[in-house]
Amino acid sequence: MTGELILIIEDNENNRILVRDVLEASGFRTAEAQTAEEGLKLAFDLAPALILMDIQLPGMNGLEALRQLRDNPATRSIPVIAVTASATTQDRLHIMAAGFDAYQTKPIAVKPFLAVVANTLRR
Repeated sequence: MTGELILIIEDNENNRILVRDVLEASGFRTAEAQTAEEGLKLAFDLAPALILMDIQLPGMNGLEALRQLRDNPATRSIPVIAVTASATTQDRLHIMAAGFDAYQTKPIAVKPFLAVVANTLRR
């Protein structure tokens, strides 16, 4: 399962670097975007195997970006994991109801994070 391209859409540089380093150490390839708008362009251009998306992004938020991904036939089937500091049960329910494939809280814990990534890629 390693070698797949994973797109990281995260505006916080430290979080982005951590996620990238964990994924690359596990054998994945990564691409990165700091905004939803950049991430959408990369998703259309690169067709990644998986997208990791923050919810609170500058400009367009992750919920709107997910809607645009799901509305486009070219990106509709790409699994998207919400990676967010919004950790209440209500937040999680709202995020999953929006259509994300999985949910991961920040800060990430490496083993559970990699398990969510692997499980989502297997679906």
